[in-house]
Amino acid sequence: MRNGNFVVLLVEDEPADVHLTKMAFNEGQMMVELHDVGDGVEALEFLQHEGVHGDAPRPDLILLDLNMPRMGGRAFLERVKSLDTLRQIPVVVLTTSEAESDIVASYDLGAAGFIVKPVDIEQFIDSIRSLEDYWLTLVRRPS
Repeated sequence: MRNGNFVVLLVEDEPADVHLTKMAFNEGQMMVELHDVGDGVEALEFLQHEGVHGDAPRPDLILLDLNMPRMGGRAFLERVKSLDTLRQIPVVVLTTSEAESDIVASYDLGAAGFIVKPVDIEQFIDSIRSLEDYWLTLVRRPS
């Protein structure tokens, strides 16, 4: 948390999904500081304070799409969970894939959760609100 805000890093290459996620958090109950990047390479730069992300905050939660250019979600998840400085940040996969192989691989690589993006806008917003309620209200994380 930074300045009382819950910091979320959204790793998503689809602008419409970024917009919907921002909209859902803006309508939520909690103060969320949402940062978004378009792929795993930029997400690692954000997390390691490289380039334009030199003053990036440490996120309390990472929301991760699986299918992205340059570095996809699986490769990113594997890399983050291999680094001592980042492995405690919970990563929730938020993707259109319903494939059992993606679900199993994500958990095997250390994902804290797996959510299939609903295609209906209201259901998508409800999913983000439920995620917000769970991660910001119920779960205790290391400080």
